[in-house]
Amino acid sequence: MFLSRRTPELPTPDQALRGRPEPEFTVPDRHTVLGNPLLGPYPEGMEIADFGLGCFWGAERKFWQTEGVWTTLAGYQGGHTPNPAYEEVCSGLTGHTEAVRVVFDPKIVSYESLLKLFWESHNPTQGFRQGNDVGTQYRSAIHTHSEAQATAAEASREAYQKVLTGSGYGTITTELLPAEGRTFWPAEGHHQQYLDKNPAGYCGIGGTGVSCPIGVAKAEG
Repeated sequence: MFLSRRTPELPTPDQALRGRPEPEFTVPDRHTVLGNPLLGPYPEGMEIADFGLGCFWGAERKFWQTEGVWTTLAGYQGGHTPNPAYEEVCSGLTGHTEAVRVVFDPKIVSYESLLKLFWESHNPTQGFRQGNDVGTQYRSAIHTHSEAQATAAEASREAYQKVLTGSGYGTITTELLPAEGRTFWPAEGHHQQYLDKNPAGYCGIGGTGVSCPIGVAKAEG
């Protein structure tokens, strides 16, 4: 992945790249592993969760390997630039973070279980970086789609902070914001399910080794 040479700093709307009214690329129709549509339509009863936890190549794989996840999609979220390109996001001038959209069946896997996977799959105390990947596009983020998601995410953050503090880690820097008004922009086709297409490809995802004390049970139908 791209290592930014800029001092990580989020741009203001006026500083951000202007982007474009339409995307410059198309997104594949179906998930290469799960076989389901990437952009929908999604079956009735499915829910959406959006997470940023560093390089989206490895992050997406974490979620598509989870039982109850119907499809996953790599993209960009949380910034200002419409229809961004990967190189623009890596410049730090869009304000977006690399994100994964997770479409899941809550009768099989709970949102709390996805939060547990999220927290344990990266180090959420590092600010604008994840391991050796440095830049605002690697910041930790949860963008929620309902009040219930927001409540669960906040509770999980508080619970994980307690155990991280007890293990010698600093303050969680994860941004927790509503997805409304923060469009999820799908990434280019070659970024979708990248580690399925390139099994030996780069994966910078790695957790703290500290277990998150939430989401240990499956959802009940």
